[in-house]
Amino acid sequence: MRHGKTFNHLKRTASHRKSLLANMATALIIHKRITTTAAKAKALRKYVEPLLTKSKDDSTHSRRTVFSYLKNKESIVELFGPVAQKIGDRPGGYTRVLKLMNRKGDNAEMAIIELVDFNESLLSAKSPKGGTAKRTRRGKIKVAEDTKLVKTDNIEVTDAESSEVK
Repeated sequence: MRHGKTFNHLKRTASHRKSLLANMATALIIHKRITTTAAKAKALRKYVEPLLTKSKDDSTHSRRTVFSYLKNKESIVELFGPVAQKIGDRPGGYTRVLKLMNRKGDNAEMAIIELVDFNESLLSAKSPKGGTAKRTRRGKIKVAEDTKLVKTDNIEVTDAESSEVK
């Protein structure tokens, strides 16, 4: 019986599950993004996030502790090097799981799990864009610095069009 056992066993023995998660964590650290099933991605997130937290403290003890989980020297070097520098100021939530279409062969739910700070396309999309007019909830207009809007009778007109409206 599985009384109080809240983690997903993934229909594997304990040794097989331990090896599977260690190999997937190693691949995630080295490649920064992997594609797998949704259940494995969720199990991997619970497995790898404590290891990423331990990597913030670069001591011999934390390196040995993480090595006992991963058993791969290249991933330890990568984890305590560039990965630890990028996630150093983040309080948690180091990974992101993005759901994909179901797999064609067996209709399994697929997902991408990635390290949040290493997705350059999403980081560049979040950069602030200046010069746009924004509305508040009350309908008033906040004018940005490089665009000038004129409001006449609930019609918004820019400077070039304001001479034609008069």
